[in-house]
Amino acid sequence: MSTDAVVTTLSTEDRPVRKAPRRPKPAPGTKRLSPLRVLGSVIVWLFTAFNIMVLYWLLAAAFKTPLEIFRDPLALPSQLFRTGKPFRNFIYAWDTADFGTAFFNTVLLVAVCSVVIVLISAPAAYALSRLGVRGSGPLTGFIAIGMGIPFQTVVIPLFIVLAKINLTNNLFGLGVLYVALSLPFTVFLLTGFFRSLPDELEEASAIDGASPTRTFWSIMLPLARGGLITALILNAIGLWNETLLAIVFLQENANFTLSRALFTFYNAASYQSEYGGLLAGVAIIVLPMLVMYVLLARRIITGLTLGAGK
Repeated sequence: MSTDAVVTTLSTEDRPVRKAPRRPKPAPGTKRLSPLRVLGSVIVWLFTAFNIMVLYWLLAAAFKTPLEIFRDPLALPSQLFRTGKPFRNFIYAWDTADFGTAFFNTVLLVAVCSVVIVLISAPAAYALSRLGVRGSGPLTGFIAIGMGIPFQTVVIPLFIVLAKINLTNNLFGLGVLYVALSLPFTVFLLTGFFRSLPDELEEASAIDGASPTRTFWSIMLPLARGGLITALILNAIGLWNETLLAIVFLQENANFTLSRALFTFYNAASYQSEYGGLLAGVAIIVLPMLVMYVLLARRIITGLTLGAGK
């Protein structure tokens, strides 16, 4: 055997054998038959089934007569379909409650307020999370405290203040309230998004001579697009369903939002036993946001989890 072959054989034999990488231990509660995992899955599926059942009952009852609603609450609607007027309840609710004007008011109010909230919250969140403002940590916590104050406790003082400056019973005054009460949550949400962005981008932008304002508008804001869209959607859903402030601050039918118009329509429909029309009115309000959430659920979840990156 040659010398080179001996050297090769010895070097191969003396070479240490590499062990396979160790598998990380599974996180608690991730075992296949973990009791906690099974219990959590059962609770989630029961809650989901309950919500699906409630949604089915609402949609089915919207196409029923009052007799069908009480006699066969879970059966499929039939009587209005046999008479050739399946949308009779929806037409009655739309005309009686003047949902046409209320729908326009709601779409306009929700769209404008959602955009304004994001436009104000984005610079504030960027300043608190990226610019090193003195006291930004305590200030962020102070803003977060605003989410824990129930707005029901400040309705009366708000009404007195707005009444003195003639901002009650108009959509502008209600929009001001919507923006002010939604800012704490939106600022806190967007702060997490801006903190998750890499610092190298700002450093490169500063080296190129860009000001903090230009860095924000040209670089950081486009990168936070997912967070901005998530904040916009969540605010739109919340404002669309808001009822208490609309009841307190709006008195004229011409200024009613959908939830306020439904509140007024409830008394008339109950008095006339038009429960099918009442539930059709509820469906008119619920369905747009439900459809939007179903279509954008993946984007909302992705945006929320992205903000938890740091």
